[in-house]
Amino acid sequence: RAASIRAASKCILWSIDRETFSHLVKDAASRKRNKYENFLKSVDILGSLDSFEIGQMADALQARTFKKNEKVITQGDVGNEFFILEEGAACAVKDGTRVKEYKEKEYFGELALIRSQPRAADVVIDSPTAKVLCIDRKSFKRLLGPLDKILEQRAASYTGAK
Repeated sequence: RAASIRAASKCILWSIDRETFSHLVKDAASRKRNKYENFLKSVDILGSLDSFEIGQMADALQARTFKKNEKVITQGDVGNEFFILEEGAACAVKDGTRVKEYKEKEYFGELALIRSQPRAADVVIDSPTAKVLCIDRKSFKRLLGPLDKILEQRAASYTGAK
């Protein structure tokens, strides 16, 4: 054992055996992966990824929750993550002007990663709350490398995103 625990007062202690605990953890991880795999398959830009790549991406995702008017991205910051809006709405604001709206299943943050430049705009939450899935730079390059050309073409269509 790495540590001992001593009750500070009278209590009821529940315990589970190692096998049950392991099963619960694996089951929760499997449910999370299946949920994110199904979600990712519905994201337009990811349609060309195979099942293995989608699974790898699902494992790499981290979920974050934001409130209305919170910034997910700040213009000028170094970009180290790619984002997909799972729930809610957001908008891109460049130099104080709204330049793009984001809804569920849309992505942002790729410009800083594919161009190795600072963030081109703020991304601010528009809905009361939003859930955003993020993936770090290293995983983005490894998993979404085959989509670089498509991402660059779509990025060229952004208003003022140069």
